[in-house]
Amino acid sequence: MAEAGKGSPTAVPRNLCDGSPTAVPRNLCDGSSTGFLCDRDARKPKDQPTASKANAVNQPEANTGDKPYMCGECGYRTTKKSYLSRHMRTHTGEKPYKCDQCDYSAARKDSLDHHLAKHTGDKPYMCGECGYRAVLKSDLVKHMRTHTSDKPYKCDQCDYSAAQKSNLKQHLSKHTGDKPYMCDECGYMADRKSTISRHMRTHTGEKPYKCDQCDYSAAQKCSLDQHLAQHTGDKPFMCGECGYRTAWKTHLSTHMRTHTGDKPYKCDQCDYSAAEKTNLSNHMRTHTGEKPYKCDQCGYSASRKYSLVLHLAKHTGDKPYMCGECGYRTTRKSDLSKHMRTHTGDKPYKCDQCDYSAAHKNSLNQHLAKHTGEKPYMCGECGYRTVRKFDFSQHVRIHTGEKPYKCDQCDYSAAHKSTLNRHLAMHTGDKPYMCGECGYRTTKKCNLSQHMRTHTGEKPYKCDQCDYSAAVKFALNNHCKTHR
Repeated sequence: MAEAGKGSPTAVPRNLCDGSPTAVPRNLCDGSSTGFLCDRDARKPKDQPTASKANAVNQPEANTGDKPYMCGECGYRTTKKSYLSRHMRTHTGEKPYKCDQCDYSAARKDSLDHHLAKHTGDKPYMCGECGYRAVLKSDLVKHMRTHTSDKPYKCDQCDYSAAQKSNLKQHLSKHTGDKPYMCDECGYMADRKSTISRHMRTHTGEKPYKCDQCDYSAAQKCSLDQHLAQHTGDKPFMCGECGYRTAWKTHLSTHMRTHTGDKPYKCDQCDYSAAEKTNLSNHMRTHTGEKPYKCDQCGYSASRKYSLVLHLAKHTGDKPYMCGECGYRTTRKSDLSKHMRTHTGDKPYKCDQCDYSAAHKNSLNQHLAKHTGEKPYMCGECGYRTVRKFDFSQHVRIHTGEKPYKCDQCDYSAAHKSTLNRHLAMHTGDKPYMCGECGYRTTKKCNLSQHMRTHTGEKPYKCDQCDYSAAVKFALNNHCKTHR
């Protein structure tokens, strides 16, 4: 009779026969993988709980790659019983590891160890490049890849690579299309359980992550981490190119793309690509027409949250940004920056094909189309073509008669927002744009720009058939008729 414990693949401990729930047979009588109990053990009640005999005797042989332990819930398989026990907690929600200083609990011991460091403040692992400190060595290893740009995790189906294994797993689901987790409320599907758990909070309103220094709470841990940095002022992530610092690793990764020009997020319906995932999400709505952000005071809806925030300022009348030169006020800091160029004459956007420069980026984009001749947007009614989708949308209203911009003080409506703004000035008498040279005021920014040329003598509109130039476009149009 072969005895267990002699190094065979079916060996089990000899000294476990005390009748406890984890006891296993002391002897396997015939040495086979299905060995019978000896007479001594046969006297035990048949239904007495013991360690899983199948698990005990079906231990994988060395280097076979066998994974005998399987989860009955989802089919997950592993080589070790301890791994299966840990995995089962993802189904049961059990969190046996308790913090003795607060009510935190965890499913895994290493998660508890990580948490305890928050109480002690201990961060033994430090980055020699930027001073970033971490509780875990593995976190430091991951952090170092922000400096080395190392991406060791490679996709075997395309040329994608990632700095973290979790990112590769998420990428692979794009090839398989597998999204096993679904929201019962709205049908949203995700490839990761953690993603669906976060999503569910949009329905429940749950915000489990609490700040211990104020009453702030968040639905996501990353949001809490970002908030905590406001209390500590800690910005451990630094750009080696320009010294930019941030509290978030993801922000540093996004920032680095301003140096590399990398735009990893691709639209599958056109050739648009973006450096940030949120920009791609916003872009996709130009294809779907989705406008999920709704105003609770009128029927306005927007494709971007920021657009809704700007719209809400119309209801409140709040315009916190003011020009010190002329008193112009606006809801956005970026608008004030653009406005200031009417006073400074700054034109930072340069054409790389001629000497044209512009105060605004969209003006440069429109100008560049003159070099390429490209006009991708065409009207199906009359064949009108244009460089910009915005111009096309406005043009279509000539055919539909739509006038979506309504005056809240009378029954006037307009096809274009600029027309409504000009009309509203009749009610308020407001002329926010003022010339610093002579005090001339106007309701329209473009009128001020034209007026300024009377002082500067600038004539940007050139005739391509003679040396005539004009300060305003309509004067050039009238001149061109003399060549016909």
